[in-house]
Amino acid sequence: MDLRNIINRKNEMADYMVEDITKIIKTFDKRPPGSKGEKEAVDYMASELKNWADDVKVESFTLHPGAFMGWIYLLVPLIVAGYVSYFFQPILTIPFILLGIIIMLFEFILYRQFVDKLYKKKTSYNITAVKKPTGEVKRRIFYNGHPDAAPEWTFNYLLGGVGFVGHVAICMVGVIYMLAIAVVSILNNAGVIAVAATTIRTLGMVALVFAPFWILLLWLWNDDRVVDGANDNLSGCYMGMAILKAMSEAGITLENTEVGVLITGSEEAGLRGAKAWSEAHKGEYEDAETIIFAYDTIHELKHLCVNVRDLNLTVKAHDRPSKLFKDAADELGVPCFYGNVPLGATDSAAFNQGGFKATGITGLNHNLQDYYHTRRDTYDNLDKECLAECYAASVKALELLDDGK
Repeated sequence: MDLRNIINRKNEMADYMVEDITKIIKTFDKRPPGSKGEKEAVDYMASELKNWADDVKVESFTLHPGAFMGWIYLLVPLIVAGYVSYFFQPILTIPFILLGIIIMLFEFILYRQFVDKLYKKKTSYNITAVKKPTGEVKRRIFYNGHPDAAPEWTFNYLLGGVGFVGHVAICMVGVIYMLAIAVVSILNNAGVIAVAATTIRTLGMVALVFAPFWILLLWLWNDDRVVDGANDNLSGCYMGMAILKAMSEAGITLENTEVGVLITGSEEAGLRGAKAWSEAHKGEYEDAETIIFAYDTIHELKHLCVNVRDLNLTVKAHDRPSKLFKDAADELGVPCFYGNVPLGATDSAAFNQGGFKATGITGLNHNLQDYYHTRRDTYDNLDKECLAECYAASVKALELLDDGK
């Protein structure tokens, strides 16, 4: 079957994406991880996918969404305890601060479920929708997006990306400073070095400069304002949905290539849906080559990117889907480059950690933009051109895969 005809419908499909994304935002509740609104959106997407796919499954999983950002509520008291102990028992400053850093490292940097059970359990959902080929399955592609949306990042909204990153950087400098002066105080008490008591106290008082920044971490995000998430990441969900819709409407069923859509919940709680799906389906798709394109925030065409490193640069994407998408974009003349996810992650990281061949496709400047996790991520801030060109490259990648390339 000729897929070029549905590539040519890219603008029509972009219109469809914008229309349905708008419908979800206007119709359903806000969609934080594990929420009623997220479930409503999942149910709606599943009902739509049943019109075009041969098999649609909705699977539930449990998670503790408060933990992913809730580590801050543990870190700040530990930092404060480390500061106070500096003046009485400086040897306690180091374990207090290091414990806080370890919690942040495992929960927020590595996305491990490190302190999750301290927080309330909720239920989220994944969708697996598949359009089967007419013959034997020789290859398989999944288009992935996440339906949930994030709480607003207060300082990114108020101060922009520079202010947000600057605030966090100042806090980190303050932590390093506290560790350094604690070491000085400990060595002084042990008689290894000689420092005047007034100097030790002064060094501690200087740390007060950082105190407001540490305290303000408690307002880094706002649970009471969940963003609309039009770009992040209903745009990613609808990339695969538009492709299945276009194939169905054109009467296209491939001979040996299975085409699927994965909607994985609670990405904003640390890739929990993709992790749960990878675990639940481990070893299930080994009958044929299976690749996953994980889309996230398809908004800026000049920043359309295949991310070869993900999850704060700690996870490598698989070369096969990365090259396939880049080759497809190049053949169509769609601007696209190789890049990385330096802050945060896409669901690609969880799929790769779970043993699948995945890559993350993003369309945003990784220097935090004013719509990223803020109230400006609205349906009237979608970019049809970026959606259309990413859709075209995605269909072209399917064509290349189907041709055995």
